[in-house]
Amino acid sequence: MSLAVTLTHRFADAELDIAFEAGPGITALFGRSGAGKTTVIQTVAGLFQPQTARVAIGGDILLDTAMRTCIPPHKRRFGTVFQDARLFPHLTVAQNLDFGARYAPNGPVVLRDDVIGLLGLSGLLNRAPATLSGGESQRVALGRALLSRPRMLLMDEPLASLDDPRKQEILPYLEGLRDGSLRLPILYVSHAVDEVARLADTLVLLQGGRVAAQGPLFDVMSDPAAVPLLGVREAGAVIEAEVIHHADDGLSTLRLSAGTLELPGVRAALGTRVRLRVLAQDVILSKHRPEGLSSVNVLPVTIDAVHPGDGPGAAIALRAGSDRLLARVTARAVSEMSLIPGTACFAILKATTVAPGSIGR
Repeated sequence: MSLAVTLTHRFADAELDIAFEAGPGITALFGRSGAGKTTVIQTVAGLFQPQTARVAIGGDILLDTAMRTCIPPHKRRFGTVFQDARLFPHLTVAQNLDFGARYAPNGPVVLRDDVIGLLGLSGLLNRAPATLSGGESQRVALGRALLSRPRMLLMDEPLASLDDPRKQEILPYLEGLRDGSLRLPILYVSHAVDEVARLADTLVLLQGGRVAAQGPLFDVMSDPAAVPLLGVREAGAVIEAEVIHHADDGLSTLRLSAGTLELPGVRAALGTRVRLRVLAQDVILSKHRPEGLSSVNVLPVTIDAVHPGDGPGAAIALRAGSDRLLARVTARAVSEMSLIPGTACFAILKATTVAPGSIGR
């Protein structure tokens, strides 16, 4: 099931002209404040009508301003999770969940026990919303949305109000929802690169009310042209690796197509495939295989592209086996090392630069 969205709208101080498609899995809309993310998701949900717009899903037209078609929000069959959980304070957790099921239309059956198990809610059912932590409240809100039998989930900055420990608590549940049996498509709005890197299958980058880039997450994140859109300190490629060993000293060995990495903080079982977000600023390049380093994470790579920045830096797209990495170096290093497309070199990664929070299932 695919969601197709086109809209244009002129505000007093901004103008939007956005078009994209969201298919299976998680499609993330990423952009800084004012990029148009909230307007897009409110348009899809039916809470805002732009001057011109068309929203269609699975062959159903939900909004078409040219045809004067506008399906009301409660008939669009979307489950929505906002930044604040918006639980009913006078109902218990169990009653909040049942409220979602009570008004569910005909659609794919989502079993209550399955949702409770998926989101780890069994110990919370008799609790009042006021006694829940922020992460627990968001899990209940997500469960309520799932039990409404939606054909798609809309998640608008669902982790923005949580501190980092609570974010790390709920991210595995969202990964489980993405990878589990429900296979429910999700439109996920965020301004946090770490969330997007761990969760998204497709990434749509918004800037100044326009789509600046869109495509599979691994392609967009490893594109040097995306560095200014993501931010020079946040830009970095996402790769997949298999956990093959846990050592007694806390380091784990992960296998990828170009070799192996040793990283701390990997809690996944042996044989599990995990996502790693490797920041461009943490990748060092060498024309020759280095020796005598404290880091053992050295991968043979080939330069795919060199993208000069506006300042003294440059972003380098690297091919590491079948994976892609991104490095950010100075323009002087590009010149002195003769870094051009096709150059074979080595990428060095410090084990401690890949934070445990950047390692996702």
